[in-house]
Amino acid sequence: MYDYDLLVVGSANADLVIDVERRPGAGETVLGGDLATHPGGKGANQAVAAARLGARTALLARVGDDAHGRLLLDSQRAAGVDTVGVLVGGAPTGVALITVDPSGENSIVVSPGANGRLTPADARAAVGLVHASRVVSAQLEIPLETVVEVVRNLAPGSRFVLNPSPPRPLPDEVLAACDPLIVNEHEARVILGEACASEEPADWARLLLARGPRSVVVTLGAEGALVADGHGVEPVPSVRVDAVDTTGAGDAFTAALAMRLGAGESLARAAAYAARVGAAAVTRRGAQESYPTAAEVDALCCAIPGGDPRTPGRGPDSATGSGGQGGML
Repeated sequence: MYDYDLLVVGSANADLVIDVERRPGAGETVLGGDLATHPGGKGANQAVAAARLGARTALLARVGDDAHGRLLLDSQRAAGVDTVGVLVGGAPTGVALITVDPSGENSIVVSPGANGRLTPADARAAVGLVHASRVVSAQLEIPLETVVEVVRNLAPGSRFVLNPSPPRPLPDEVLAACDPLIVNEHEARVILGEACASEEPADWARLLLARGPRSVVVTLGAEGALVADGHGVEPVPSVRVDAVDTTGAGDAFTAALAMRLGAGESLARAAAYAARVGAAAVTRRGAQESYPTAAEVDALCCAIPGGDPRTPGRGPDSATGSGGQGGML
């Protein structure tokens, strides 16, 4: 019996967001809108997204003993995330500097801060939390050696999900644990390196699968996604929505996918639901503030021509659907 549906091991940042008419070129200064500060970070985002959808969620992360750290803790608790694994101190809270253009596309620069101090020793100390979780999800805004330690301490029968962002080469033992490895085009190209000679996403999925993961998901933005495992490669279509802000949409997708896999759904069905979650997220501004509840995901499905109103917010018997424009990054 697991105490948590999902444990997210990852980053927690304060997002400093500015709207711009266009992104500046090299050496150029552009004027933007008012600065807005939001709770963010890929780990914290995933935890909030899963909790909003009804998953029993915990977060293992590190924040600074500062105002940004308190903002992040308050946001997690308000969403229903268990913060017993959030460590405080060691460095200032991480910060992400985000510009958003009128189409909703964003550019992000991250100062890791306390995220870089989440150590393998912290992961070993949290082994009880890891063993109490049905699914463990991680990203790479924390040290890779900490992710390796998490993999080494997974409970038998649990599932490990990795979004390798920002991307870098991965050790074989991490790749072998991934079920799935979730990548966008840029991440796939970095991990594959010279092996990425094809322009076909299905080929990327097969090549990545040959590296050792048990399954792979390649997200394709407005084109949907591909899922790949030992049974082959299967497309997941996209839902067309009016994107307002894509910040954090990929985190919402990953969280929803992880929790549905933990509930026993197939990879393709879990990805279809996750795509709807990502689509709902891009219709609102911000990252965590944009994440939908299960009821709101159902409402989005009902509003789409051809959508299945029977789609529930949780559980293995839900109908599949399609993903969102800008909702899977």
